[in-house]
Amino acid sequence: MSHRILPVILLSHFTAALVALGMPPFFGLILTGTFAVENTAWVGWFYIIPTVCTALAAPFWGSIADRFGRRWSLLRAQIGLSVAFVMAGLAPDVTLFAVALVIQGILGGTFAASSAYLSTVTQGQNLAQSLNWMQGSARSAMILAPILFGVLITRVPAQHLYLYMAVLPILSALLVWALAPPDQVMGRHRGQKRPRERSSAPARWRRLQSLYFGFNFALVASFPYFIPWTQERTGSTATVAGLLYSLPHALYLIILVSPLRHIAFFCRPWTLPMGLTLFALSYVIQATAGTTADILAGRLTMGLGMTACLFALNAETARLTRTAYAGRSFATLDSTGKWAGVAAGVLAGVTAGMSNQTAPLWLGAAVSLLTIALSCYRATAPAIENHERLEEE
Repeated sequence: MSHRILPVILLSHFTAALVALGMPPFFGLILTGTFAVENTAWVGWFYIIPTVCTALAAPFWGSIADRFGRRWSLLRAQIGLSVAFVMAGLAPDVTLFAVALVIQGILGGTFAASSAYLSTVTQGQNLAQSLNWMQGSARSAMILAPILFGVLITRVPAQHLYLYMAVLPILSALLVWALAPPDQVMGRHRGQKRPRERSSAPARWRRLQSLYFGFNFALVASFPYFIPWTQERTGSTATVAGLLYSLPHALYLIILVSPLRHIAFFCRPWTLPMGLTLFALSYVIQATAGTTADILAGRLTMGLGMTACLFALNAETARLTRTAYAGRSFATLDSTGKWAGVAAGVLAGVTAGMSNQTAPLWLGAAVSLLTIALSCYRATAPAIENHERLEEE
């Protein structure tokens, strides 16, 4: 059944991610053009509003999902996004536009909701592979959205794109409602013994959360300044800089859909430390680069390291996930990743302001190195323990 459901969930998540990830780069046009906001510093704050609100709301929605059903939570997220997109498209002033972004963050969270639902229909290695495909859905949206919206924005006002795109989450909700069966809710009555799933490995979950935080922080640190930094460093056009920006995500997709995903490098206990090492190395290459070719080498190294890290983190997530707590588990990880992104964006701005636009690259390298030390901790723990935990299900 999971093989039939996975395409439905992937399509559902992709349509939501397309708007959620594709519109923020155009906030500058909306704020300065539609709402006549003169202070461009507000763009950065609007950029993080949905992220902060999702990070705050995710644990709550995760608990609700475990109690009332993960499919219900996914439908709630899709409908919530549609409502928020309509509000953003119709907002008459900047204040109501900000409120719409708050609602998007509070009612959204489709990645965590989709992942939690997938954990109810597949487990173990199959769940890890499904999570890899979920990341592929997000990477596809990150690559396609700026191109698609860049074309549409020449014909439609940027704010009005929200109105047209609000249809996508509704269509996705209808698709999930029709083709994805409800999941079984494992409720707990008064006096019933508390399930062991989540409490059986609290130290491993804390370690996993820390790894998620470190990896996502390192990943996002260079996002805000990469394109202008590349143009300044190499004199390349915005198109070339944008292609270099997208290259690691494109490499992830290439590896995901090819037999390369089965090679030993992506499925060993040392995959995560090696991936983080490549990640740190890629930042050093980019920070010291003087030509487009140097940056290209750094981005390819970054894509290989990112792929290894995501594959390893998804495998560990699948090993530790228990169905009864799937909603809370994925919501917590999603919240952790969101807080990491917010922290990375803020510190990248601080370091760039204190030094220059190369500083966020060095920041990403430093955090990657710190995360390597954590990834080596118990990285070679006996595999049999993980299999026993899976068998408890």
